[in-house]
Amino acid sequence: MSFYDILVLIHVFSAIVGLGPGFSMIYIVTKAKNMTELKHAYMIRNRIHVFVMVGGTSLIVTGVWMGLLQPYLFQQIWFISSLLLFLIALGAGPIVLSPKSKPIKKLLEEYEGEEIPAQYYKLASQLFFYERITNTIFFIIIGLMIVKPF
Repeated sequence: MSFYDILVLIHVFSAIVGLGPGFSMIYIVTKAKNMTELKHAYMIRNRIHVFVMVGGTSLIVTGVWMGLLQPYLFQQIWFISSLLLFLIALGAGPIVLSPKSKPIKKLLEEYEGEEIPAQYYKLASQLFFYERITNTIFFIIIGLMIVKPF
């Protein structure tokens, strides 16, 4: 097994560990029926996010490394498109997702009572809209990596 093959293996495992759990993050919190469940769901979501960050970091590192070992990849549209889409999705975290999640975190910390307030649903729908966009980007990237259409 060559070093490149090892990088491919790490890259695939990173996708499983990093992207797989990320696709479930919205679903986890949408099933909460009261504030106790919602707070617990967000705690689980935050723990899962660690896997997403580690896997995502490994993905970009191994992907670029593979490109450096096989420079022809930087001439492949599917490879360049995947990298650009990944960087866009990665940038969405601090630029869009984090600012949209901060009011939710504040609400969860400060709200007293068991009924989930209407304000939460408004904030969550905005956040989840952008999370669905990033998830779609990741699906496109996975498709590009598998099919290599151009």
